[in-house]
This record gives sequence, C-alpha cells and structure tokens, in this order.
Amino acid sequence: MNIIENIEKEQVAQLTEGKNIPDFKAGDTLKVHTKVKEGDRERIQIYEGICIARKNDGLNSSFTVRKISFGEGVERVFPLYSPNVAKIEVTRIGKVRRAKLYFLRALRGRSARIADDLSAQAKAKNNDK
Repeated sequence: MNIIENIEKEQVAQLTEGKNIPDFKAGDTLKVHTKVKEGDRERIQIYEGICIARKNDGLNSSFTVRKISFGEGVERVFPLYSPNVAKIEVTRIGKVRRAKLYFLRALRGRSARIADDLSAQAKAKNNDK
C-alpha cells in the first residue's frame, strides 16, 4: 500500500506544479475558473457558489459547489486536481458546524444564507500581507 501512496503523492505534486490551491472548506463561497473547450477554441468560465462538500481522497479529491441559477439550484462536482480547473478563489469564508451542507438543498432564500466567519477572514488577510 505504501507504494501506491507514494505514486499518488508524486502525481498530486506533478498536477499542482503551477497551481495555487487555497485552503477552503464547506461553507466557503468559491469562484472556480474552469477551462471550457468549444471546437478548436478554449476559454475560461467562472462558476461561483457555496462549497457544500469536500472529499479528501488523495488523487481522487473533489468538492461540490452549489449555486442558485434563475431560481433553480445547480450543483457541480469538481475534481480538485483536474487540469480543467484553472484556478480556485475563496470569495467569502463561511461559519458552519457541519462538514457536509446537504441540508441547503431543501432551503430557499434567506434561510439558505451562511454567516461569515470574520475571525477566519481576518487571519486570511493577515497571511496575505
């Protein structure tokens, strides 16, 4: 098993060479920049929403982002180390007490809001300086 873990770590290091993956958790509002290929052209599309789940499983790590688009809830699961994910930005840091926020699927409007974690945002700003 140790050999597999070593190979996986090498793969993760190779895939994250030019990328900066921020620390984020469920409850954070993210902007995920994805590469979209249309014919022979390639462009970057931004998907912004709340991270409702994160799965840490080495090379198979992924996260789920949910947003409300035209009154309809839309969720996308992004592989963390995918070459199609160009960049991840943390817009807001949310204060939640759960690892998975699947209960947000049933909520609408103001009840689906997540409070800001002001202490974590202050720490993040100090680390950026």
